[in-house]
Amino acid sequence: MSRPVVAIVGRPNVGKSTLFNALAGDKISIVQDTPGVTRDRIYADVSWLNYNFTIVDTGGIEPESNDVILRQMREQAEIAIETADVIVFLTDVRQGLVDADGKVADMLRRSKKPVVLVVNKVDSFEKFMPDVYEFYNLGIGDPVPISAASQLGIGDMLDEVAAHFDESALDETEDERPRIAIIGKPNVGKSSIINKLLGEERVIVSDVAGTTRDAIDTAIVRNGTEYVFIDTAGLRKKNKIKEEIERYSIIRTVSAVERCDVAVLVIDATEGVTEQDAKIAGIAHERGKGMIIAVNKWDAVEKDDKTIYKFTNEIREKLAYMPYAELLFISAETGQRLPKLFEIIDSVIENHSLRIATGVVNEIMTEAVALNPPPTDKGKRLRLFYITQVSVKPPTFVIFVNDKELMHFSYTRYIENKIREAFGFRGTPLKFIIRERKEK
Repeated sequence: MSRPVVAIVGRPNVGKSTLFNALAGDKISIVQDTPGVTRDRIYADVSWLNYNFTIVDTGGIEPESNDVILRQMREQAEIAIETADVIVFLTDVRQGLVDADGKVADMLRRSKKPVVLVVNKVDSFEKFMPDVYEFYNLGIGDPVPISAASQLGIGDMLDEVAAHFDESALDETEDERPRIAIIGKPNVGKSSIINKLLGEERVIVSDVAGTTRDAIDTAIVRNGTEYVFIDTAGLRKKNKIKEEIERYSIIRTVSAVERCDVAVLVIDATEGVTEQDAKIAGIAHERGKGMIIAVNKWDAVEKDDKTIYKFTNEIREKLAYMPYAELLFISAETGQRLPKLFEIIDSVIENHSLRIATGVVNEIMTEAVALNPPPTDKGKRLRLFYITQVSVKPPTFVIFVNDKELMHFSYTRYIENKIREAFGFRGTPLKFIIRERKEK
């Protein structure tokens, strides 16, 4: 089941970020501030009626042109056209219809993408409705009046947006095949890896265009198992947009990661781990996906007996929030260690779906508490009553305690490490939910 992508496009100061935050609600504020998890968050997951979709705020692009506003809007529109399934074109009733709005409307019309025209800052429908009618002149459909700040008319707007979603956004039919997203910056060799895997397996492949326009799904059969590889690399060649749009490769990554069981982050060995790599990895980590880090172009690195050790340390340090990720050094060009990728994928998928009996996991917790008693605060000691696994993909545990406030994340991390010592869980994040239960 794929999430459609909805992009918000508009001039500066028409209220894009206000609308974005209104739609994202508290989802934005509860995001963990983990290093590497994108701070300048430009996307959020939203649910409306039975639909789940991802919204993208196209604000924050800094162009270098003299005609700043027009160029900025043009670039935003290009990104939206490339990456979105539906475009929300936001205008401002108080500034009225301006020349730049008309130019962007032309671009959006030519894109043949569904566009919902939204007029913001309509704080009083009675007072502003005559001004809203002016926006019919853009010729891209009926304007929907809203006030993002007062959260008026948002439901009507979302109804219009959802009307453009494909039925597949509601489709609950499960595809049982393992899905692997190949993610990473442009030009690190994502497509080369898939081509090499295809070449070696000599299977007849159906290239089914993915639900997002730029992700190509490729089926590869190996040892009787069919895997679906999602390649997020298809867009860069067509895209003439400047380097500042690099961060929008994140949007494509979000769409691909949504649909996968395991994400393979491809890093260029000749560059090392970059900030962009850390952001992209953070997306998969946040969504609880199985994780493999493939260091590509390993054949191009001059090596001595300490190279692999140094490189491993650098990766573990920069991606410290995902110590569980499996690591593999490969070369897409020579095929070095690529067959091992399937072995690791199989093992990560197994760990991602692993269930532990409640009795066993409680024994581990009891032993851990005996070895390292829980902390006290102002004379009150944390007590852990009970732990149980409630779901898989990722494995999720609920711990019942006497006081949530006393359960510091470092102690949760300690319990996690003890569970990993016993069961491995390599390649998969573990999720912990802390619940309070009164002492009997």
